[in-house]
Amino acid sequence: MPSDPLALSPLQPVLPSPLQPAEDERFARHGVRLLLKRDDLIHPDLPGNKWRKLAPNLAAADGRTVLTFGGAYSNHLRATAAAGRLLGFPTVGVVRGDELAGRPLNQSLAQCAADGMRLHFMDRATYRTKTDPTTLAGLLSRYGDCVVVPEGGSNAAAAQGCTALGRELRGRADVVAVACGTGGTLAGLAAGLAPGQRALGVPVLRGGFLGDAVRDLQREAFGGPAGAWSLDERFAFGGYARTTPQLHAFADGFEDLHGLPVERLYVAKLLYGLTTLAEEGAFAPGSTVVAVVTGQPWGASDSSR
Repeated sequence: MPSDPLALSPLQPVLPSPLQPAEDERFARHGVRLLLKRDDLIHPDLPGNKWRKLAPNLAAADGRTVLTFGGAYSNHLRATAAAGRLLGFPTVGVVRGDELAGRPLNQSLAQCAADGMRLHFMDRATYRTKTDPTTLAGLLSRYGDCVVVPEGGSNAAAAQGCTALGRELRGRADVVAVACGTGGTLAGLAAGLAPGQRALGVPVLRGGFLGDAVRDLQREAFGGPAGAWSLDERFAFGGYARTTPQLHAFADGFEDLHGLPVERLYVAKLLYGLTTLAEEGAFAPGSTVVAVVTGQPWGASDSSR
């Protein structure tokens, strides 16, 4: 596989992804137009930001084994495993939680294994040190020559890959909003937008660390700050992989209104956040707001990280 994202063209991604209007009175009564950027339609196995973040990393791997990290229901692990199957390169998934090793695989990890991914279960304390040189050296000594892709796929290459999302939306919106886990999509999206446009990130994890993560990614990818962006951290609904009946009720209503399957852990939180902001008057009348739909529901439990 040459070190060029075009090498992934046999996967036939749908690019640019569709941009669809969403007629919604909750926005319209404040003079705001809502559009949906359907990145979930890019590819059935590598949807949304998974394609945009993985494509440059996989191209650079040039057919070597890709080792990466994720939780028990990680969409990132599934996408990496699927890419390995489709393009013919080996994959290793380091899974958070060694207590899972002795149990039957859940639906998500079973799909990873079916796609040929070797699963390595790591205890949670060690997993927190996964970026330390000693921890990485231990993994590489076990699995050999591997290209290491971080959790969620977010690194400088991923941020650079996500600039295409911003470029596709130049001149199409005032605000472009995306749900955030590790920050790579937001970092690249903001860099790709035109002057006068703003990227808005809705974190789905608690902790207040994401701003620093985005700044670090932009420094690594672009040499410094790139584009206008901000975060609204009010819509995590308890934290990563957590939901509430209120969020599910909102997502059910959005699905009924717009005919869009709403992934609960990322996309629902984004759409709820945007609806709240519109009702608060956060968007100027006459504004166009784009919500980036990064994935669709998968299995009994969803995670886009």
